[in-house]
Formats: sequence, C-alpha cells, structure tokens
Amino acid sequence: MFGALRKKFFIIFLFGTIFGTGCESRRPPPAAEPLVRYSVIKGERVTLSTELPGRVSALMSAPVRPQVSGIITKRLFEEGSDVVAGQILYEMETDVFEAAYKNAAAQLAVAEADAFSARLLARRYDSIIRNNAVSRQEYDDASSSLTQAEAAVEAAKQGLESARINLGYTKIIAPVAGRIGRSFVTPGALVTAGQAQALAVIRNLDSVYVDVSRSHADMMRMRAAAGNAAAGRDAAGAEVRIKLSDGSLYTRLPGAHDKDDDAEELFGELLFSDITVDRGTGVVNIRVKCANPEKMLLPGMHVRAVFEEAVLEDAVLVPQRAVFRDAAGRACVYVLEKDEAGAGAGGESFKTVVKPVQLQRNIGNKWLIASGLQPGERLLVDGHIKVRPGLGVSAQELRPAPSEAGKAADPVRADNNKAVQR
Repeated sequence: MFGALRKKFFIIFLFGTIFGTGCESRRPPPAAEPLVRYSVIKGERVTLSTELPGRVSALMSAPVRPQVSGIITKRLFEEGSDVVAGQILYEMETDVFEAAYKNAAAQLAVAEADAFSARLLARRYDSIIRNNAVSRQEYDDASSSLTQAEAAVEAAKQGLESARINLGYTKIIAPVAGRIGRSFVTPGALVTAGQAQALAVIRNLDSVYVDVSRSHADMMRMRAAAGNAAAGRDAAGAEVRIKLSDGSLYTRLPGAHDKDDDAEELFGELLFSDITVDRGTGVVNIRVKCANPEKMLLPGMHVRAVFEEAVLEDAVLVPQRAVFRDAAGRACVYVLEKDEAGAGAGGESFKTVVKPVQLQRNIGNKWLIASGLQPGERLLVDGHIKVRPGLGVSAQELRPAPSEAGKAADPVRADNNKAVQR
C-alpha cells in the first residue's frame, strides 16, 4: 500500500515539474529599455534683434505754390524728373506785373524830383539864415519838406523793389533740388497766392527717413531679454538693417556704381528715439536715416527695420520639439543622467529627469532658454512618447547633419521681436 502511494506521489511530482517547466519557458523576457536620442547642450553666439514695420518718408519735401495770383502760361519741366534749386518750373502772365513795375519806377522818379527841389531850397535857406534874410519858420519848413521828400524817395524805392519781386514771382522756381512729381495744374489755370493746393511737390530722395513705432511695453521686455538696460537701449548712430516688402534685404543694385557683381547691403542709421510715450497709443517714435542711391525707397513705401538689441555669447538654444508643458503649464524638458546600473542595448544607459526651463523667445525652429539649462547637459530630443520621469532609457547622441555642421560656427541671428510669456 505504501509502495502504491509512493508511486502515485512520484507521478504527481513528475507531472508538476514538467508542467511548471513548460510555464516557465512561456514567460515573456524582461522588457528592453526604450531607445531615445539626445543632444549635448552647447553655448552659442546669438545676436538678438527686433523687426518692426516702418514707412518711408522723404528727407526733404517742398510743395511748390504760387506767391502771386495769375494765369499759368507755361510748364517747363517733365513730371518725375530731377530738378535743381532755382530751376524755372512754371511761367505766369506778366502784363499786370510789368505795368505795376513801371508805375513804381515812375513814382520813384517823381519822388526823386521833389526831393531834388526840396534839397536846393533847404541849401539856399541854410546859406542866408545867418543874415536873417529869411525867418526861422521858413527855414524849418524847408528842412521838414526835404526830410519828407527823402522819405518819399525811400518809399518809392521800396515800392519799386516790391513790384520787381512780384514780377519775378511770375516765374515759379524750384525751392530745393530733388525729384518732382506730377503737376496738378496745366497752362491756362488760374492760381492764387498762398493757395492750399500745391502746383507740384519736390522731394529729395538721395537719402530717406524710415519712421517706425515701438510700443513702450516691447521696449521694456526687450531690455529685460537683453539682460541689462544698456544692451536694450537705442543708441544714436547704430546701424539698422532694412527689409523690403517682399522680405529681401535692402541692397545696392549690383554693378550700378562699381565693378563688383555682388549686391551690397545698405544700412540705415538710427537718428533718435522720441523721449515721450504717446498717451493714446503707448508707442515711442523712432527715426532712421538711410541712403537711397538708386531711388529704390520711395515715400510712403512700407518696409521693416531690424534693430540689433544685444549679442549673447553663450546662449542656450534647444529644438522646439524638445520642450513640453507639465500639468501646471510650465515649460519643461527631459535631461538624461548617467545610469551606471543599467546596460543599454544599442547605446548608453541613462535615466530621465524633468527640468523646468524659462523660454525667452523663439529663433527659427528653436527656443532661446533664459534659465534652467546649462552647457554640457544631455537634452532628450527624440523619443518623448516612450519615456516618463525616472525611467531608464538607452540613448544615442544625435549628430548634426554635414550640411548643418558648417553652419554651427556662424553666429545665430534672432530676427524675432516676440518674447515668450514665462
């Protein structure tokens, strides 16, 4: 009986051993660490700049208006041409003004004749007053008449000069040199002195102004972004880049003034920033002067002015895809720390750590980090959906493409004027 029981227990033990061994062989192997990619944070030289819309205005603008009333008889210029100061633009009828000039000349002749007679009488009385040949009253009257006659001569001279000037005003001349626009009157038109409408407008386009407006809030934010007030403050004489409406940089036409075939970029010069803030709009006005050798910039044209704010020598830039938001809405990144206990398959073994960061502004497809990251840290770039805080991962360094490696030595320019709300 004991032998039968022993045999039965042996069969049960053998069956359990075989069954347990089969289950053990079907258990899944331990999960491998997820493979992610990282890049090492390096400090870069970044030029911070702000791009603002502006409008071109002429350096000098002179409306041409008549200074006497009359009929236009001739127009002596071509619309859209360059004129010089003193060039005759219009001619008016001169008959009335010539008659006035001749009348003033005749009045001067009469006044001079009266003065000559009064002068002779005064001299005669002066020579005989000592012998009491004439009364003192008669002598005084003769002296007074001479003084009045001489004053009349001066008045007649001024009247003649006024008539001469008015006659000269019948030839309307260019007050300044520049390019003249279209004519608003034609021969035969009646014009009046001091009228509101200009006959034409002359603008000097050798150099132009670019007027831009910057909000006071943006100025303060950009100063904070630059790190100190001095770096963000506008300085008179600073160079300003100009962009045209199509986004291209403002350049001199190639081969226009020299033998070089390459286009030469033209810069503007910052003249001043207004010292007051507009109460209605909260903006500060800024004026830039720019050379205009090819007359490419025309008054009224919309352009964009790029102001350099500051140069950061060790700026931290990270790809935008590496930044995420946590439950509190803070900007965060994953950094990788060495995990000596792990042995990654296909790469080194790390563990993930979440670090909050402060974003300053976007530069292309990257974020400029204000604080939270230091050069030398490993930033997780690809594989965010595979990880969670504290998870062990296997990571490989992401190498830049050969085409991007050459660009790494060039300083990054930030042409974006929008700082990020932290």
